[in-house]
Amino acid sequence: MRYVLASYVYTKEFNQPQAWLKRINMYTGILDALAKSNEVISIEQINYEGELTQNGVNYHFRRYPKAALKYFPWALHLYIKSLKSDVVIVHGLHFPLQVIQLRLMLGRKVKVIVQNHAEKPFTGLKKLLQRAADRLVNANLFASHDMGMEWIAAGNLKSPGKIHEVMEVSSVFYPISRLEANSQTGAQGNPVFLWVGRLNENKDPLNVVKAFLKFAESSPGAKLFMIYHTEELLPKINDLLNSSPNIEAIELIGEVPHADLLYWYNSADFILSGSHYEGSGTAICEAMSCGCVPVVTDILSFRMITNNGECGVLYEPGNEPALLDVLLQTTQMNVAEKRRLSIEYYKQNLSFEAIAERIESIVQSL
Repeated sequence: MRYVLASYVYTKEFNQPQAWLKRINMYTGILDALAKSNEVISIEQINYEGELTQNGVNYHFRRYPKAALKYFPWALHLYIKSLKSDVVIVHGLHFPLQVIQLRLMLGRKVKVIVQNHAEKPFTGLKKLLQRAADRLVNANLFASHDMGMEWIAAGNLKSPGKIHEVMEVSSVFYPISRLEANSQTGAQGNPVFLWVGRLNENKDPLNVVKAFLKFAESSPGAKLFMIYHTEELLPKINDLLNSSPNIEAIELIGEVPHADLLYWYNSADFILSGSHYEGSGTAICEAMSCGCVPVVTDILSFRMITNNGECGVLYEPGNEPALLDVLLQTTQMNVAEKRRLSIEYYKQNLSFEAIAERIESIVQSL
């Protein structure tokens, strides 16, 4: 079966195909797995034109004007049609006008699937366009089935039968020995907690820091390392740390190369999050692939990624006492068993191979 994957986003900052594929490697592994039993063509739009085959996947690099992609992407659609695909997967539910045109170009025989990437339902006229586009697609993919049902409840999508649960990305990381990992990170603690994410309101690091400082009062050996690549709330975090007698319980690492996260995930016992909303949860997925136990908020995507908390623990977003309570629960937890559950669930549901198998299964059911 021939799969074609495409989007309506042009990323002009990249002009080297290998650099671009490295940038999106948490996604390309899905295509690698899909290509083992299918023909896979991925149309990538960066500042480069040409073709490249990698791990059995044919990457077609094209450049279309941004304005044309926004409203009437005829050239892209003609190119997609010329590839004579069986299945077209479109990235993003925020392009209903384009999807309507794509269906008109392809006819009814080609299966058209749209994958959600954290975007939320439109309102107004754009909502009507999303409803119209939904009548023309065969399936909608969401990281969590319940997230898709929110679109149904909002009236932007109509058919629950078109909602399918598929993780959007996976992890390039894997377990290594704690000794090897610590030789790179120097992370010491009993236990070690890890934060990976932006320091913004949605990620809610302030609630995490407040609760962890209180947790450290009864668990003086515990240590939280925070890795981040934006610093919106860093001044407030520093104020909290500087006013606490437990300041040494939290170490601010800052930004690290993505490849170095292999060592950090394998140095930690727990991955900690305070997010109020996530489209999927890439950092949590990556951490679980290395055996970290998730201590995360009770949001739809994290319910899916933790098997409703079976792999770790969930707490109410923004609730400091609730987070403190689950942190205290970790002191009585069978961490080795939770680590085993995390890795096993990752392999069966969140890995590149599992995602590709799920997509194939959905296509076969259409």
